[in-house]
Amino acid sequence: MTNMPLQPVVKPWIDAIAPYVAGRATTTSGAAAAKLSSNENPLGTPDEARAAFAAAAHHLEVYPDAGAAALREAIAAHYGIEADRVIHGTGSDEVLHLVAGSFAGVGDEVLYVRYGFSVYPIAARRVGATPVEAADRDYATDVDALLACVTGRTKVVYVANPNNPTGTYTRREEIARLHAGVPADVMLVIDQAYTEYLDAADDDGALELARAAPNVMVTRTFSKIFGLAAERIGWAYGPAHAIHAMQRIRAPFNVTTAGQHAAIAALGADRFLTESREHNRRWRSWFEEQVDAIPGLRAVPSKANFVLVLFEGQLSAEQAYEGLMAAGFITRWLPGQGLPHALRITIGTEAQMRGVVEALRGMAGG
Repeated sequence: MTNMPLQPVVKPWIDAIAPYVAGRATTTSGAAAAKLSSNENPLGTPDEARAAFAAAAHHLEVYPDAGAAALREAIAAHYGIEADRVIHGTGSDEVLHLVAGSFAGVGDEVLYVRYGFSVYPIAARRVGATPVEAADRDYATDVDALLACVTGRTKVVYVANPNNPTGTYTRREEIARLHAGVPADVMLVIDQAYTEYLDAADDDGALELARAAPNVMVTRTFSKIFGLAAERIGWAYGPAHAIHAMQRIRAPFNVTTAGQHAAIAALGADRFLTESREHNRRWRSWFEEQVDAIPGLRAVPSKANFVLVLFEGQLSAEQAYEGLMAAGFITRWLPGQGLPHALRITIGTEAQMRGVVEALRGMAGG
């Protein structure tokens, strides 16, 4: 008999987690390259936010405001919502985890759409819940498929809108239909990390639902259009009872003083936000048209700041991934998310997008 040393045993649901894989930041060779793998803002960060961040360096010895009162008040004023129903987090990732931690556990189910954000199954497994994946409809959210997967064990439903990594968008009436079909004791989470890239006419109505319904939560981030990815600042808005529960398990002092001040300033950077939105709209549309004109390639229509490119011909996504890296462009290949035939490509500068298209044409012979 072998004497095995005793040691703490990892819970089986933790052992089952496939860790989150971030977008690659360096090439295999170490050569300089344009990073188009993490959906960062190619225009950078608003000057107002940079100045506010720098000013906070005079008080590094003091803990940040644990309740982020000024930030929550600024968010509330900007979006026309109630500050006491806003919770802040280390990126929207933390608040997504807080929802699962507050409303799901062992024996429960957490539902999301296939090709949804990879944090959802991690959040489910972290608390011992079972992740359940609903079928998509041509890479987009299928409300009927989601509703068909709801059982008496379902406690949380996550829907990203626009969706990551596909860029697809679910219309307001479909979000309302999903909410109407979900039991009242199930928390519906609308993850709006990319919502600031939408036109006003594309509002999915989630904030209105979250104000009126006791089972709707909206999550957002400052990492995308606001250009503050390095500071990891997210937030959620929802019913008071849910926010209070999430506050009980939120990490203390989770958003830095500099981050709080920078985020407040970024909310008021109207010119920067408009320029970012217009740049993204112009070059996303151009990029999709160019991709669709290359034999064997198809762009999934996107409402976000990236495009999912499908490789349906002789050129494979893996070959394109390596070829683009050699050409100086780091993209996101997603075999771990069931997309070995696709690359997610961030909308970068004009020069970067033209360079990516030129490289793809050369590899595909188009």
